[in-house]
Amino acid sequence: MAKKLEIYKCLKCGNVVEVLVGGDGEMVCCGDPMKLLDEKNKEGAGEKHLPVIEKQGTGILVKVGSVPHPMDADHWIQLIEVIRKDGKIGRQDLNPGGKPEAYFNIKPEEITQVRALCNKHGLWSK
Repeated sequence: MAKKLEIYKCLKCGNVVEVLVGGDGEMVCCGDPMKLLDEKNKEGAGEKHLPVIEKQGTGILVKVGSVPHPMDADHWIQLIEVIRKDGKIGRQDLNPGGKPEAYFNIKPEEITQVRALCNKHGLWSK
């Protein structure tokens, strides 16, 4: 059973999907069940993966890691996502060679969760 906002990854081809509307079916890609990405939220390797929220102007700047995460062709942050209390979602896709950060025009008190997806180390949440 897939639930709204869960993120799944195909271990064969690398497809990543986020559930918009939950349902009873199984998430399948390349003929196999997809892996539900657990949301890691503890330090350890987290110094390069956990989102860091900084108030900036009328919004927030989300940086991935207290030490900037690499943005190499084989290891980078694919996206940063902000989930608001009113259910709205802000998402910024990132590319290798860029910065592991994104600006969102939202007040910190309106946020319920911030997530970052590393192509190698999975989903990180704060």
